[in-house]
Amino acid sequence: MVKITDVARHAGVSPSTVSYALSGKRPISEETRQRVEASIHALGYRPHAGARALATSRSNVLALVVPLRAGIHVPVVMQFAVSVVTTARGHDHDVLLLTQEEGEEGLRRVADTALVDALIVMDVQLADPRLPLLRSLDRPSVLIGFPASSEGLTCIDLDFKAAGEACVEHLTRLGHRVVALVGSPPEVYVRGTAFAQRVVQGFTAAADRGRLASSVHPCEASPAAARAVAEQLLREQPALTGIVVHNEAILEPLIDAFEELGLRVPGDLSVTAICPDELAESLRVPVTSIALPSGEVGARAVELLVKKLGGKAVPEATLLAPRMTERGSTAPRAVA
Repeated sequence: MVKITDVARHAGVSPSTVSYALSGKRPISEETRQRVEASIHALGYRPHAGARALATSRSNVLALVVPLRAGIHVPVVMQFAVSVVTTARGHDHDVLLLTQEEGEEGLRRVADTALVDALIVMDVQLADPRLPLLRSLDRPSVLIGFPASSEGLTCIDLDFKAAGEACVEHLTRLGHRVVALVGSPPEVYVRGTAFAQRVVQGFTAAADRGRLASSVHPCEASPAAARAVAEQLLREQPALTGIVVHNEAILEPLIDAFEELGLRVPGDLSVTAICPDELAESLRVPVTSIALPSGEVGARAVELLVKKLGGKAVPEATLLAPRMTERGSTAPRAVA
């Protein structure tokens, strides 16, 4: 293992000079700093994390707070996590993943130690009980998601309300007059999870503007639940010709259920979804979808946090516009 004394010997300076170059606690000449940095690079020296934290009052660790609650689709959560970790490493930060449902107590426990410099918080609720603490912490934070009031916070996410609207508007342009939203599991709505509620708001607003008959159906993440919802929709809305799906786990089982019940996609039923592109592209009938930009959102959340750590101003709200890709699951409504 390369030590600080090895770097000092290679650069022709004292160990204390190397320490000053790393911490910035005392001024050194530019020429000396460059020589030290060149030796660090040549030898592959990595300062001990604990020593670096003592020298800089920074741990160079970010906390990613993502409680794995019921109804969360873990594969999508992991896409966000991978993006956060990859981007953080590019800024010489590691990531501490916090998955327990500890609420405010868990945040305070982490914030009251020197474990992390800043926090990224996911699974945000409209009336999230963690918000007062996040507003009062002396550590910066970024929320992936928008609570009902985001004043005094830094938030980023896909514009889920606009995404719900865009799906309905696409179906409206194709002539569909009876539509339904098959959404997240019921517990997600009971918690007031922000992104799910925003989709409902956008779906309902667009359907009302277009004077469409519409309904919203939470759905458990299982093939049996998908089949039950399909049967319910055909029983209650026999004229149904367009659906929006915001539940990655049941997208394929739902399409299969409708086809088993006699509806062809897209001949009899047009399907749109809010989901990752790779899922929409991979199905037997490729699905017209709004992309879920987990990679971009995770990366930009880290960039915002790094700027805040550097004392730079950042926007309070960053909403990513929805991007729809038309595929084979939507078509003009068949007229009898």
